[in-house]
Amino acid sequence: MSFFDSDYSHDDNYIDEPNQGSFDFDKCIEIVNSGSVYSSTDYLEDSVQYFIENEKYTEALTIVNYLLDIFPYNSEYWLKKGNVLNDMFKFIDALECYNKSLSLNPFDNETLIYKAATEENLGQINEAQETLSSILNTDPSNEDALYSLGLIYQKKSDHKKAIEYFNQVIANNANHEEAYFELALCYDNLGNFELALQSYDKFLELEPYNANAWYNRGIVLVKMGRTENALDSYDLALAINDKMTSAWFNKANLLADSGKLQQAIECYNAVLEIDEEDEASCFNIANVYEELGDLNKAIKFYTKAIDINEEYFDAYLARGYCYDSIGKYQLALKDFNKSISLSNNNVEAWYAKADLEYSLGQLQKAVESYTSAIKIDPDNFEIWYNLAETLSEMGNWLEALNAYNQCIRINPKDANTYYSKAKVNFILSRPHEAVECLKSAFSLDPSIKSEFVKEYPEIKSSKLLKKLLGDFNI
Repeated sequence: MSFFDSDYSHDDNYIDEPNQGSFDFDKCIEIVNSGSVYSSTDYLEDSVQYFIENEKYTEALTIVNYLLDIFPYNSEYWLKKGNVLNDMFKFIDALECYNKSLSLNPFDNETLIYKAATEENLGQINEAQETLSSILNTDPSNEDALYSLGLIYQKKSDHKKAIEYFNQVIANNANHEEAYFELALCYDNLGNFELALQSYDKFLELEPYNANAWYNRGIVLVKMGRTENALDSYDLALAINDKMTSAWFNKANLLADSGKLQQAIECYNAVLEIDEEDEASCFNIANVYEELGDLNKAIKFYTKAIDINEEYFDAYLARGYCYDSIGKYQLALKDFNKSISLSNNNVEAWYAKADLEYSLGQLQKAVESYTSAIKIDPDNFEIWYNLAETLSEMGNWLEALNAYNQCIRINPKDANTYYSKAKVNFILSRPHEAVECLKSAFSLDPSIKSEFVKEYPEIKSSKLLKKLLGDFNI
């Protein structure tokens, strides 16, 4: 199913609730004890239903057991007992009751529907499918069976098969709103956003005040690139339920992506007014402030996110970048180290730590951090290049050459790498190797020639280098 599952539900067995106080458990017991069950079965049956609807399951189970003591071959009472046990999450016992009911009335589709639901609750998916299919053998257009089979296939991520069943439901009942809703989820999972949108629109024609549907519709519109329409859909969801934090959050994200940063902050704050412990909203507010250039406020909200979740890796890393930008290097280093302690295999944290250590002049530590980053991402050109430059600055020429070779392996078209490697070879008195690197650098980027002449003015008087460089006219 879609990651934005709806809370929408519809109870096909809804009965108008009796007036409060109409059914009394003590009165039921009095009827049983007085031996008046035969003359009061209607009252006792209605009492059971009343207790179920009011979640008084113990009372409901007690009364239905009394009825079964007197009418042990009544399939309806076994069905009712199964329903009570199912609501009490006693699924195995409920299944036994449904089987007993079916032994008395084998072709009762209502009981088969409940049995299938209980089998599904027990994880007996194949058995549930068989039970539902048995209904279709005698009643091919049974809406409940078709719809339930659609849900089972949807749960199994066989969305195409689920769609077949939901469409059969709609073919029999064009106003079956739940089928349209589930169709939308299936189409969305298959990436067919146009049909998902049509299904949500049809559902909303039937249920226009369903906030979850407007919200889900907004998500589909985002995937279709229709940002303004998505915002309208989120607004309609919020008009119905202004406490819907997911709608506020998604609306804020859209506004931020559209560059409407202040409006985005207002929406994230709306989330925090409902749920002050929403760490993601704090983090995103910090991101927006960072984009606005207000790093102090960004740090404030990253800190708030961390206060809510002390293991919020991304917040430590982001706050570290902010501290680095405002010159609070030790605090930045502390945050980068914390990020690494929370996620030791995150290349970005090691890379950020290495760059900061380099800036602080801690070259050996920087090398160690770059090396840790490379172990995680051995094909990262930028990290290899920064490592090579750091090693070169430290005078570790052979190690630097190895790092430059790794850069060339990853990106053989980078002129600067060849030029840097050439300079190391000059230092190591390897003129032939240096010249070969220079030739590659000049071929890839002719402007490097002028840089080379500025750095090595003696080249103009070196006949050997001019000869080795040949046609490059230095």
